[in-house]
Amino acid sequence: MRITKTEVSQFCRTGYIQEETQFVNSTFTYALSSQADAYAITAKFEENKLTIVLPLEGIQNWENSEKVGFGNSISLTDGKTLSLLVEKDFTCLEDRGEDESENYPNPKLQH
Repeated sequence: MRITKTEVSQFCRTGYIQEETQFVNSTFTYALSSQADAYAITAKFEENKLTIVLPLEGIQNWENSEKVGFGNSISLTDGKTLSLLVEKDFTCLEDRGEDESENYPNPKLQH
């Protein structure tokens, strides 16, 4: 999950952000939540809602730091692995015709 400057700021301030995607027959909700008792990134999926949980300690000062994001791999009971990644959204290296005014400057474009 990549999040914009505004979303990072809100998440660091409140510990929670949420968005929705509408489908013809349902709504998919995805959220980031911080918890003091979390020690690594985890995720849960309930009632069409994906919530990625980050440790509260890890997000402190994230907004103003050079840290790009957080990742974790979780072993599942069927032997597969769930990979989680939450990071700041950077502008693209090539123009894709998208509004990127809320994205972080891409470090590869800085001289």
